[in-house]
Amino acid sequence: MKKALFLFALIISTQSLFAQKDADQILGTWLKGTGNARVEIYKNANTFQGKIIWLSEPIDPVTNKPKTDTKHPNSTLHSRPLMGLINLWGFSYNESEGNWEKGHIYDPKSGKEYKCTITAKDKNTLNVRGYIGISLIGRTDVWTRVK
Repeated sequence: MKKALFLFALIISTQSLFAQKDADQILGTWLKGTGNARVEIYKNANTFQGKIIWLSEPIDPVTNKPKTDTKHPNSTLHSRPLMGLINLWGFSYNESEGNWEKGHIYDPKSGKEYKCTITAKDKNTLNVRGYIGISLIGRTDVWTRVK
């Protein structure tokens, strides 16, 4: 009986370790599908979030200064820099679905926020789906890992 209980406990603990490893697959730096930005995804307590760490064109040609969040609906945020801007937040790993869900993504080009789900196609490719309401009404962008 003790051996069976030990074996059961070992199996359960091993499964949780593998689930954590799968959840952490999202960690790292990713190049957006358009190639114009890199986002670093990291843990924030029990959730995952991401911030912009590189832009192909970081300088605004009109002001000749670093780009800021000029499209945000809240005009008091128009002066915040895009570099370092948290544009992904609130993601938790759903082990049964194998994806990261219940998160949000912010698009600084439009100033709009969307619900978002992220799925790993493989260890170096993410499908990032932003949507309004239900997942059917949305768009998927393919991100690749930066090494």
